[in-house]
Amino acid sequence: MSWYIEVLKKYAVFTGRARRTEYWMFVLFNIIIAGILGFVEGLAGGPGILVNVYSLAVLIPSLAVGVRRLHDTGRSGWWLLIGLVPLVGAIVLLIFMVQDSSPDANPYGPNPKA
Repeated sequence: MSWYIEVLKKYAVFTGRARRTEYWMFVLFNIIIAGILGFVEGLAGGPGILVNVYSLAVLIPSLAVGVRRLHDTGRSGWWLLIGLVPLVGAIVLLIFMVQDSSPDANPYGPNPKA
């Protein structure tokens, strides 16, 4: 839970580096929260507004942690745009996000594991 809060504290910080744990725990918590909201709203017979509002609320932190995760692997944050390419972009982005950190300092900062 602390990783989720930490990412939200860095709401719009697009500089620096984010470890795999920070990124993937944030993704996991977003999936869980969106699933719970969707389930609750489905039981209530709602139109799905809660999930949309939540997704909009975490859009900027999601982009920021994604950019920081790419920085951790030594790539520019602009690589997030490859996700706009259907299927292939998502696969390439997934591969980038699961890679280990670059072991030493890179242009985006020191290794957060150190």
